[in-house]
Amino acid sequence: MKRSEINAAVAAAQGMLQQYNWALPDWANWGRAEHNREPELSAWLVERQMGWDVTDFGEGDFASRGLTLFCVRNGLQGRADDVPYAEKLLFVGVGQETPFHMHKIKVEDIIVRGGGRLAVEFTRERSLGSHEDVRVDGRSIPAFNGPVFLEAGQSVRIPRGLQHRFWGEDAPVFVAEVSQCNDDLNDNFFLGGTGRFADIEEDVEPAVLLWSDPRA
Repeated sequence: MKRSEINAAVAAAQGMLQQYNWALPDWANWGRAEHNREPELSAWLVERQMGWDVTDFGEGDFASRGLTLFCVRNGLQGRADDVPYAEKLLFVGVGQETPFHMHKIKVEDIIVRGGGRLAVEFTRERSLGSHEDVRVDGRSIPAFNGPVFLEAGQSVRIPRGLQHRFWGEDAPVFVAEVSQCNDDLNDNFFLGGTGRFADIEEDVEPAVLLWSDPRA
């Protein structure tokens, strides 16, 4: 994935944030120079995987399979001295799929904050445990009767071990995720050998650093 594509994805997400009057911490706009000026905070953020994250899942077609995220807060899985929760913002394009994956540790609520409808689909394939139902705003519905379509304000709880994918159905979607601690390095399990991160071609300078970017 080209850095210019990542810059454009972040700019589009920033535009959506402005549309919904949603502000981020000051370090959301930091480039390499700002991170180098506050190395202690920068290292703390990186350890918790907090900040921007843009991925094409290693497949080279961001518009079809990709996701832009911003992790606002997060703890460290398995650390009793850290917070037990995470909060992310997700920016999902029309027909832009986050492919089937599950988490063995994390339970998450996916919440549509604005924009179009979010389609969420589940599969039994390589899921762990018995998950015949999911809860949409507390209501139990069958998990495997086709995609669940969420309008603004609606949410679905996704239990650990359940393979799921999602995409924007009719317009770009502004999504929030509230969950237990998130670990994108170790707690994502994809169907079909999909990767989690993009291979980045540095065709331009980064507008902001991703949490996974080197700081030096």
